[in-house]
Amino acid sequence: MIPKRFRPAAIAALTVALVSGSMLAYSASAGSGPREADRATADTFGRMADDVLSQRTQALVEEQAGKHSSGPGGTKTRMSAQLKKNEDAALQSLRSRKTRLAELGEAYSGADTRVVVDRATVTGGKATVQVTEQTTLTYKKLRGDEPETTDIGTRYELTLTSKKGGAWELVSITSKDSGPVAVNEPVAAKVNTVKDDGNQYPDGTPASTKYPATPKPKAKTGGAYDYTAMAKYAEKHWKNYNPAYRKFNGAGGDCTNFISQALKAGGWKNVPGSSSDYRNWWYDGTRQSDSWVGTNEWAWFTLSNQRAANLANVYQADIGDIVQLDFNKDGSKDHSMMVTYRSSAGMPYLTYHSTNTYRKSLASIIASYPDATYFAYRT
Repeated sequence: MIPKRFRPAAIAALTVALVSGSMLAYSASAGSGPREADRATADTFGRMADDVLSQRTQALVEEQAGKHSSGPGGTKTRMSAQLKKNEDAALQSLRSRKTRLAELGEAYSGADTRVVVDRATVTGGKATVQVTEQTTLTYKKLRGDEPETTDIGTRYELTLTSKKGGAWELVSITSKDSGPVAVNEPVAAKVNTVKDDGNQYPDGTPASTKYPATPKPKAKTGGAYDYTAMAKYAEKHWKNYNPAYRKFNGAGGDCTNFISQALKAGGWKNVPGSSSDYRNWWYDGTRQSDSWVGTNEWAWFTLSNQRAANLANVYQADIGDIVQLDFNKDGSKDHSMMVTYRSSAGMPYLTYHSTNTYRKSLASIIASYPDATYFAYRT
């Protein structure tokens, strides 16, 4: 068996806190077993999550548009001193990110954040709540050919405690998705490092992140692969997963599984053989090669089989090309994304899973992870 370093993306999330207003709360003397929150309480939890996530999103918007509220009426919030400090720092981090994006010629003119409560349980005076956030940010037309929007879908877990007078205090709100932080998530935590095992692998050459880059356009038609089909597949299934494939969100991340699907839709052919040999690449409905789902193994397969070559600058990536990140420069790649749109100004826009994201600019990725190592592959 060929040794391998299999580690899909894993990113920890920041925790922040808020407090709700005056909806029903369970007392600390309530039964010890968990029970589903009633509808009114669950709605309160949803408004609390909407409030904090909308504030984060609005910190990125150049012109403060009216934020969407997930329910009628406002939710007065309070938070503990420490968590208030954390959230203030989070918003400042996002405002700094907005400034970095402006330097790269990008801005957002509007935003819409919506929150759905997936499940809410209460145990005594504590609650655990799972929510899904859907956020749309509208690109400001600075050059004229930016995409209309970038969209993200993120799962969060909230923990809350009941206070006197029937108020709920939001103790934490934690992202449950792996991969790069969403554009409105403030802090990228370091991933766990993996020690290199000393084996030699075709790891490829890191790409420069200097902008702008010397253009290196690719022929979109007439070749072996259909790059438009790759992009269409990714943009069709970024949120609505293809049921023909298994999901790997709970097994380290679905990012490389997703780009493998898109590449196959554009004409990449299977290479059969042992699942653990990175020189093979396949999916048969019940199993798959490590290179189909593993970030490092995909790169090793791609380079060793000459399916793609490294680009010198990440901004040279075009439709159907792949961008990978090593978040903390430990020699192990963490995340894979596909370019599904490129502006005439030379800005690639990326679509990917974990977190589910549509047309996020490369500038936004680099603004969030300026110290990461980047790899770009011309497919």
